[in-house]
Amino acid sequence: MMMSAKEIFNAMFANDHFSQWLGISLVSVDEGTCTLAMTVRREMLNGFGIAHGGISFSLADSAFAFACNSRGRHTVSIHCTIEHVTAVQLGDVLTAVATEEQVGNTISNYSIKVTKGDGSAVAFFRGVAYRKKNLWEKE
Repeated sequence: MMMSAKEIFNAMFANDHFSQWLGISLVSVDEGTCTLAMTVRREMLNGFGIAHGGISFSLADSAFAFACNSRGRHTVSIHCTIEHVTAVQLGDVLTAVATEEQVGNTISNYSIKVTKGDGSAVAFFRGVAYRKKNLWEKE
């Protein structure tokens, strides 16, 4: 029996120690979409005293991963890009919303928008994923 999007999230997150370290929390997940949130901590800042670009990238990448696996097939990233449009400060609460734009038999495409607590855009992430034949199934 195939797992639901929430069950897939829980199974993946339990083994995703990096996303756990980021302090990510699930806002919502469904087929083809995932919304995550996190708060920027001191150890995430770079030499300019702003969040390292890898922080918003990693949050977006995690939302991408959970969204593209949510349809029940093991799916892995094959290409990602990001555009950072504003600096992120200590204590900012970031939200990443992953939206499926196209899903095919083997390739799927996603758009992920990262915002601050006030709703202003931080980054725009694009991801392309490869859909394997393996299924997320209940044991």
